[in-house]
Amino acid sequence: MKKYLRILCSLILVFTLTACGTDFDGSRTGNDSEFIMNYKILNKTDSQDLIVAKGDTIHAEIIVESGSLSFKIQKDDGLVPVYEGKDVSFSDEFDVEIEESGTYIVTVTGKKAKGSVSFTLNTN
Repeated sequence: MKKYLRILCSLILVFTLTACGTDFDGSRTGNDSEFIMNYKILNKTDSQDLIVAKGDTIHAEIIVESGSLSFKIQKDDGLVPVYEGKDVSFSDEFDVEIEESGTYIVTVTGKKAKGSVSFTLNTN
């Protein structure tokens, strides 16, 4: 009977550990002028505030090796994002020109994603 109890406990432990997936495996750098992530696994949402002046641009480089990625750039008091990508499964590079000074929130959400993102501020 003890043998069966040990086997049952072992199986429960194995199933419990495999059910706990990793949300993030990679590196992250962020400050007022950049948000950079490289990851083997991204299954969560992360964000960074960027301080941007009118006429500056936010340069974005998105690399999706697998899974999908959603992202948005939004002024902290705005309801509508200035740029947004939903369920992106391909790599892209673009610039977003800022028309109003302020704090902009860059939000990235991964679903079984592997790759990298880079949002860097280019000032005038």
